[in-house]
Amino acid sequence: MSTSHPRQPVLFLGHGNPMLAITDNPYADAWQALGRTLPRPRAIVAVSAHWFGPGTAVTAQARPQTIHDFGGFPRALFEVQYPAPGDPTLAQRLVELLAPQTAVRLSEDWGLDHGSWSVLRHLYPAADIPVVQLSLDARQSPDWHFALGRRLAPLRDEGVLLLGSGNLVHHLGRVEWRDNAPPHPWASSADQWFAERIAARDFDALCRISDFDAAARLAVPSPDHYLPLLHVLGASDEHDRISFPIEGIDLAAISMRSCLCQPGVNR
Repeated sequence: MSTSHPRQPVLFLGHGNPMLAITDNPYADAWQALGRTLPRPRAIVAVSAHWFGPGTAVTAQARPQTIHDFGGFPRALFEVQYPAPGDPTLAQRLVELLAPQTAVRLSEDWGLDHGSWSVLRHLYPAADIPVVQLSLDARQSPDWHFALGRRLAPLRDEGVLLLGSGNLVHHLGRVEWRDNAPPHPWASSADQWFAERIAARDFDALCRISDFDAAARLAVPSPDHYLPLLHVLGASDEHDRISFPIEGIDLAAISMRSCLCQPGVNR
């Protein structure tokens, strides 16, 4: 693989509720601003909380479909399309990169779900950068997902942006569906704890979900929205500058915190 491309950052975004994709809101504004500052990648590997099941798969179509994997929202949300091209060659590269430890299935029946397109349509509104989506293996441990991220790291020097999309705090049972709902104290506490561990590069602690305190356990009632962070952190290295360009708690129980790991100036 050519290494003529500038080394890419790795990025985790809190995608929040689907309506953020089509409404005027500060998070969409922040995603747009962030997209203008990032180096343009030649392609994107997206890891979304919403492709969570047994095994590991990658979208392999030349034209992945836009998936509307939700219900009960206005028709306008179901009409959104994000017609970014796929990249079958990159999909095959992932198969080779993750072998032999992980068998990766080339998928023709998935596409870009709302965990991916809801943020990508703001980061890169022209939809002109190829995107493949990598699934989350629900059978595997947090350590396994972190290690898989480590094996994705070479893509950074091939011009590929690794984008994880989920939420560090994501408890739908505690959501308050009203504007400006104040954060639950446990949600704020957990969000801050995650930020401190990320900034300290205490990745071992972040992988030990079973050892989380009460607030963090409430924040992560199931691992699907949390695991994309571990892919991103796994692909980072000690030279990266870690920052949190977007923060906030939406609907009282959903963290919108993002984590950007950028190549250091002395690399």
